[in-house]
Amino acid sequence: MGKSYSLTPTVDEAQEFIEIANDFANRLDLVREAISNSFDAGATSIEIDFSVVDQFGESILQIVLTDNGEGMDELGLQAFFDLGNSSRRGEPGKIGEKGHGTKVYINSKKVVVETCRDSVLHTAVMEDPMRKLHEREVPTVEVTSQDTDQPTGTKITILGYNNNRRDRFTHDIIRDHIKWFTRAGSVQWIFDPKQKNRASIRLRGLGRDDYEELDSGHEFGVESKPMKDLFDEHLVAAPDHYCRQIVRTGHLRNHPEIAFQAIFALEGKHVKYGYNKMVRRQGHQAPKGAYKIKDRYGLWLCKDFIPIQHKNDWVPTRGSEWTRLHAFVNCQKFSLTANRGSVENTPSEILDDLRAEVIDIYNQIIESDDWRDFEWLESEAAAYRTVEKEKKDFKWRLKRINNANVASLEQQILVEPKRESGVFAIFLQLSILKPDLFPFKILDYDTHEGIDVIVKSDSTTPIVNAELFYVEFKHTLTRNFNHAFDNLHSVVCWDTDIRHDQTVECLGGVEQRKMTIVAPENDGDHTRYFLENPRKAHRIEVFVLKDYVRQKLDLEFRPRTNESVV
Repeated sequence: MGKSYSLTPTVDEAQEFIEIANDFANRLDLVREAISNSFDAGATSIEIDFSVVDQFGESILQIVLTDNGEGMDELGLQAFFDLGNSSRRGEPGKIGEKGHGTKVYINSKKVVVETCRDSVLHTAVMEDPMRKLHEREVPTVEVTSQDTDQPTGTKITILGYNNNRRDRFTHDIIRDHIKWFTRAGSVQWIFDPKQKNRASIRLRGLGRDDYEELDSGHEFGVESKPMKDLFDEHLVAAPDHYCRQIVRTGHLRNHPEIAFQAIFALEGKHVKYGYNKMVRRQGHQAPKGAYKIKDRYGLWLCKDFIPIQHKNDWVPTRGSEWTRLHAFVNCQKFSLTANRGSVENTPSEILDDLRAEVIDIYNQIIESDDWRDFEWLESEAAAYRTVEKEKKDFKWRLKRINNANVASLEQQILVEPKRESGVFAIFLQLSILKPDLFPFKILDYDTHEGIDVIVKSDSTTPIVNAELFYVEFKHTLTRNFNHAFDNLHSVVCWDTDIRHDQTVECLGGVEQRKMTIVAPENDGDHTRYFLENPRKAHRIEVFVLKDYVRQKLDLEFRPRTNESVV
């Protein structure tokens, strides 16, 4: 007998809390959510304090977030701790809409919220939230309320956040995160100057004793002089000091009801260095957490004027020109993932429309006279650097010539090699002057990856019938051998640091050979070096030229004198 019935879907509340809390992979998102809530509450003063406190003999990470906003009443406090419940949903200009953000706080041992509104102070305490959730229990919040005459505002204390791991909470890392990825670092002030310094931030991260006062608003470089004036001042380094901002606002072509705002700043590297100490560069001791220009700059997509997702692939460049950009495109119609980490929930037709606008703006930029001047100066700078490098290389070569060790063989000067190519050069000279010095004949050579030659081991057999081998050239033969032993006849090097009986492993580690060094047996003989494998018949001979030419040809390499002509 059949039956009909209804199912009402249920939610595993504990698991959902865990999933949302863990969805914030970047633990600094806690700072972003706290600042967003403070701005939504109309705060003009925000204090963020990270410290380590001792409780019961254990060092505990403590985070205290304080603002002078409007505070929360009972309904606001309920929404704060609820999942998917936001008291800000639908309010114009407010960021909080999903009711997920504050759930990042529960990844801790304890959360205490003290909030004052309408002369009532509510104190809410949540104990061991993450432990309880893993025990399949939704943690309760104990709340006490009392009348007060203290001003409105909220103070949140979080203990044991992120399992007390605190390497990401140094002052410089938090400051950088605030100025890039929170409402306090919003680019909105570019389009609405009233948003600049809308709230002051007092920050103390780990490793700092006092507070730093931060103004709100994202930092850009100061617009520079015209390119011509920069060139007069900095010559070919002018592009590194160039800064120009292009601001665009408008509506999407196929969705005219959707607005966008864009700021494209062209900034040379010295402009970025001027306001961003977190950028790595030569001669600068960057703080922990520093990054390269290419890892942070380029094009960002924003919602609420806060960067959400890097989109450098939207910029139609031929190479890495996007690293010149410090660009943001804001659209309030982006649909974000729960952790605000991506705009990919947005309908593709809206994203395609916005991408077309980005390409249009970028094409206007690269067709401008300033951009052409920028590219011309960069090409001049590259040429200048090449010329300067050649000059320095030439001076270095002259110095090396005067310091080189040389020897004479049949009225020909041989120069002691300093690199692999020099070993090959002296080998060719020796082969021409002494054709029988080496037991093989070169048929072909290649310098694509190092230098290797193909040889045959006699002078009479036709090539089509001969067995052919490789010979590898090295300046110094080491145990880190980056070639296979198969088909290897010999190695020619100037010197070796491999000792007798030491093992050498070939490329890929498929075979090991032991170095055998055989002393001369009689006058006129020479020291012999072999790479041997008892399971292989062929011994790979190593010609250590430094010893070989001294013992075979009685050649000694000595410094040039002040009377040397070659």
